[in-house]
Amino acid sequence: MAKREEYEMKTEELLAPILQEQGFELVDVEFVKEGSNKYLRAYIDKPGGITVDDCETVSRRLSDLLDEKDFIEESYILEVSSPGLGRPLKKEKDYVRSKGKEVEIHLFRPVNHEKTWEGLLTDWDKETVTIALSEEESLTVERANIALIRLAFDF
Repeated sequence: MAKREEYEMKTEELLAPILQEQGFELVDVEFVKEGSNKYLRAYIDKPGGITVDDCETVSRRLSDLLDEKDFIEESYILEVSSPGLGRPLKKEKDYVRSKGKEVEIHLFRPVNHEKTWEGLLTDWDKETVTIALSEEESLTVERANIALIRLAFDF
C-alpha cells in the first residue's frame, strides 16, 4: 500500500467517530501534492450542506487526533471542506444519490467523436456507467474510460 493510501485510510478511521457524532457524511479524503506543498483534505457533507463552522469543528478535532497519532511522516496542510457542487462521483453512495440526475462525463478517449457527454444517470456497475441522452437514446461507457463524472451545472 502506498503511503498516500495509508494516510488517507488512517485519516478516514480517525474521522469516522467525529463525523458520526456530528451527523456528517465523509465524502472523500485525499493526500495530494500541489506545487511545493502537500495537502491532507477531508470533504464532508450533511443534508442541507456544510457550514464554515462545521468545517472548523471537524478540522480542530481531526488536527488534535493527527497530532496525537502522528502517522504522517511529511509536513502537510490540513483542509476540511464541503465537496462543493462540482464534486466527482467516486463511491457507490455518490451514484445512488445522483441516480436520475443530470451528470457530466469527461472521457479519456472519445466515444462517437466526443469526449464530453451530459445526460441523466440511469445505471452503473463496476465496469460501466449508463446515461440517458434523450427518452429514446442512452450511452454506456466503460468506467476505465471516465476521467471525471460529476453532477452537471445548470446556470
